[in-house]
Amino acid sequence: MKRLSVLLALIFMTTITQAQTTTTQPKMKMNAGIVTTKLAETKAFYTNILHFGVSFENEFYLLLHTPHKEAEISFLLPDHPSQQPLFHKRFRGEGMYLTIEVEKVDELYAAIKKKGVAIKIELRDEPWGDRHFAIEDPNGIGIDIVQYAPAK
Repeated sequence: MKRLSVLLALIFMTTITQAQTTTTQPKMKMNAGIVTTKLAETKAFYTNILHFGVSFENEFYLLLHTPHKEAEISFLLPDHPSQQPLFHKRFRGEGMYLTIEVEKVDELYAAIKKKGVAIKIELRDEPWGDRHFAIEDPNGIGIDIVQYAPAK
């Protein structure tokens, strides 16, 4: 009976601790934002090549989502008067990359290649298990398209 009491007390304490942890941490969602003059080219690339959807857009802002809405990415015109100076400077096309995880990298590689998109890194297998290739968006952002797999 004493073991049962101790077990129930442990379960109760674990439940309370988990409830406190989940209620004290704020829920967060993130999307990367790129400041660019190429909103139209960017929209065409992500929607036509990668099948992203448009979550929101206006004349100075574009918010895109992955096909099943797992993630979003935003694009903003530089120097727009509605935005604070922190968000005025244009991205210069260096020092950034995106990774998109897919389930069937070979199929997406073939489809993208068929559309005539320049492949920056050909489809390859890595010793750590990844199978991937890379392309570049109109802003100069490298996009690594990867299917993760355990190392052999």
